Amino acid sequence: MSRTPNRAHARIRSWLFAPGDSPRKIEKAIASAADRVILDLEDSVAPEAKPEARRMVADALAEAGEGRSRIWVRVNPLGSGHVDEDLAAIMPARPGGIMLPKSESGIDIENLNKLLLFHENDPGSTPVHALVTETAAAMFGTGSYRGAPRLAAMSWGAEDLADSIGALANTGADGRYRPTYELARSLCLLGAAAAGVPAIETIMGDFRDLAGLKARAEMVRRDGFRGMLAIHPDQVPVINAAFTPGADEVAEAREIVRLFAENPGAGTIAGPRGMLDRPHLSRAQQLLAQLDE
Repeated sequence: MSRTPNRAHARIRSWLFAPGDSPRKIEKAIASAADRVILDLEDSVAPEAKPEARRMVADALAEAGEGRSRIWVRVNPLGSGHVDEDLAAIMPARPGGIMLPKSESGIDIENLNKLLLFHENDPGSTPVHALVTETAAAMFGTGSYRGAPRLAAMSWGAEDLADSIGALANTGADGRYRPTYELARSLCLLGAAAAGVPAIETIMGDFRDLAGLKARAEMVRRDGFRGMLAIHPDQVPVINAAFTPGADEVAEAREIVRLFAENPGAGTIAGPRGMLDRPHLSRAQQLLAQLDE
């Protein structure tokens, strides 16, 4: 039986990728203000470079010491022929967590769990972040992750999904995602809620468009996402700010909690901006819980 993963370094606003075969980018990512750093062994590393990338990632984890709790590793997909070698190389250095790309259902997380148990010194201690919409088949499995062992977060992806279905583009002329990819975003959000884990927004490829990044991060936070993937250190401060509750939000949430605490039997209460019911209380409690992450 796999136990609950250690949640050390619990902030989950920003998740910054760095190619596992680039010492300079690894160093910059670790030095950034990202809540989580994801050292990549998958798409950003050519097949012939993967052995050296595994060595570099293991070395970076070892050098990080206790700071490795915020350093996760994106391994290659199950069935790729690379994931066993990835885990054999990096697990002795005890990464903070594993990101699994191209996950198609909760069964994939169960299968990864078995592999991790073989490689871990502390069985069950490594959490998993699943990328859940990168193939056409994965779209139909987003509701299957409830109860998956180790699952700590779920993200979605648009680039690999476009490749999977043979699309020429995943955005329209206005830069917005086309309907299929908006569906992927929604399925990830709903699947994560059903599984009881946070949903993390996908990357914004144009890392120079910080105004657009701010607008998108604020939009998806309103929808229920709890953080966002990043591909450049300059994106991290924008993401962190967008996913940090503001002072006015915190004050209002505390007032809602106070009102219900003073009226424990009430289903509805008159608040400063209208009637409040139990869903308002739940949302306020969830927002305040983010302050402790």
